[in-house]
Amino acid sequence: MNSLERRLQAGLAVSLVLLMGLLWWLVNMAIGRLTEDYVASRLSHDGETLLAAVAFGSDGAPVLDAGRLNVIYDQPFSGHYYLILPEAGEALHSPSSWDTPLEVAALEPGRQRVWQLDGPVDQRLLAWAGGFRKQGHTLTIAVAEDLSPLTDSLRRFNGYFAALVGLVLLVTLGVQQVVVRRSFRPLRRVREEIRRLEEGEIGQLPENVPAEVRPLVAEVNSLLDLVSQRLQRSRNALGNLAHALKGPLHLVTQITRGEALADKPEVAAELEQHTDRIRQLMERELRRARLAGSGAPGRRFRPMDDLEGLVTVLERIHDEHRVHIVLQFDGPDRAVQGDRDDLLELFGNLLDNACKWSAGRVRCRVDSGAGLAVDVEDDGPGCDGEQLDQLTGRGVRIDESVAGHGLGLSIVKDIVQLYGGSLRFDRSPELGGLRVRVRLPGI
Repeated sequence: MNSLERRLQAGLAVSLVLLMGLLWWLVNMAIGRLTEDYVASRLSHDGETLLAAVAFGSDGAPVLDAGRLNVIYDQPFSGHYYLILPEAGEALHSPSSWDTPLEVAALEPGRQRVWQLDGPVDQRLLAWAGGFRKQGHTLTIAVAEDLSPLTDSLRRFNGYFAALVGLVLLVTLGVQQVVVRRSFRPLRRVREEIRRLEEGEIGQLPENVPAEVRPLVAEVNSLLDLVSQRLQRSRNALGNLAHALKGPLHLVTQITRGEALADKPEVAAELEQHTDRIRQLMERELRRARLAGSGAPGRRFRPMDDLEGLVTVLERIHDEHRVHIVLQFDGPDRAVQGDRDDLLELFGNLLDNACKWSAGRVRCRVDSGAGLAVDVEDDGPGCDGEQLDQLTGRGVRIDESVAGHGLGLSIVKDIVQLYGGSLRFDRSPELGGLRVRVRLPGI
């Protein structure tokens, strides 16, 4: 169980169940003990009444004045019994016990005893016995009472009390669940803020959170600042490096076309080929810096929001060709599960390649319903069947397959493979040029 909320609720629930069970047991024991003490006190008073009703004859035998006793002792198996055990002579027992008198050991004067024993007709008796000395004679008086009526009452009380404890337990568990959920509500807000941060709606997590998670939020914000600064420095460094190489690269190009290598055309051609490669790499990094902009690291890509700005940038870059890019969206307006920079580079290279070879019309269809499906097509010359087979062939460098569809489509292929998608090339049935179809089902 990795959920803190569930662990807390489970721990509190177990604690409440144990405490309520302990409370029920303590109340049960306390009431049972109080009831037993009350009955023993009443039996003690009955014993004193018996002592007052006892007299001794000339022979030392005890004589009981039955008129001073409760008539309940005359009813057979009434649940109330007594026994008078003299030092000498026969014992006297209540008529209610019939032929099953109490079994009591003699006690010294001043001694008392309380215990439970089995009585007639399966009755459970609470007995009290005391040793006395009267008129020079020693005797033991025992009084017993059937506990069955009290036990039945206690059993009913325990049932009612258990039901009450169970009801209180259920109510307390419900209140506890509400309190715990409300206590964790700020954490749910933090999760929602993290989602908004991931989708680029906010730049940092708000720090108006409970004190227990405020240090964590502060550390996350510090980490975001650090990553953003490092990413911006990396982008700036790449852009600055590309700009810095433009001058020397232009100089090398002039040398390859000048008189210094006029007598070495093969060397000049090879050198110019490598400088063109370097120039393409520079243009790629500059284009990545322009397309990425100032987005937060790890921000999710929202096609309907992010592609509008990308199209504006590309139409300005290819303004001399008067290219018009049409965006068509299907599916919900949602953020896809992909890094914004990666997908901007994917769309940027697809659209940039289409703009280079179009006669003025480029269309981009985006379906974000299940995963991400992209179709980019132009009205340019396109590719014939053999060239299309080369573009989709495994192990073939795309930048070596068709001139002009080179480095950008190579980057596209790398990104598609990174996200476990598929890449297809064919001829656009409507515009007539190249159509590139990208499917990324995992995002």
